[in-house]
Amino acid sequence: MSKASKNIVSFLYRHKTKRTVLIKFILLVIILLAYAAFLSYQYGFKDGGWLAVLSWSFFVLCTPVADAGFLLDFPLRLLLNIRMLHSEIFVWSIAVSLNIFTLFFDPALYEKTFLTHLFHKILLTPYPYWSIILLSALGTFLSVIFGDELLDVVSQKERRLFHRHGWKLELVIMLFIFSFTFLAYRFLLETLDIKF
Repeated sequence: MSKASKNIVSFLYRHKTKRTVLIKFILLVIILLAYAAFLSYQYGFKDGGWLAVLSWSFFVLCTPVADAGFLLDFPLRLLLNIRMLHSEIFVWSIAVSLNIFTLFFDPALYEKTFLTHLFHKILLTPYPYWSIILLSALGTFLSVIFGDELLDVVSQKERRLFHRHGWKLELVIMLFIFSFTFLAYRFLLETLDIKF
């Protein structure tokens, strides 16, 4: 067993919460692979695989938490100690690039599933639907910064955010921004006839 593997096993053994997160991560990967297999069966390997990637990019760009980016953020943080903020910037650049490529070279692909059709509508309607992407960016990056900070606190490293300023004030500000983001996000989704 390599040193990195031993460190991960030791870390997970000491932190029950981390084991739970790892299990959720593995389940998320299984769901993504099952969805890609279903789409590949339905639309062929090339289109199905690309639709799965577009669906992943929808969840990166259009949900206000780091859920799809979590597929890369969490393992990179655990294995290589790369801050989730940095890996999330990388995730967003991949998602944006994939969609620019698809919009230029195969825009009809978006029309094959409900999710990608909805995503296509969001991408092609700057006002008001690009605000979904902007709110998602705000929520995602705040949650990633908060997650990095919590992992730093758990591992007793230097606490950049909460150590510098009063943690109660920053927590209140983050909760306010999260609340505002989710309410605005919900309103925008309802304008797309998506009900909660």
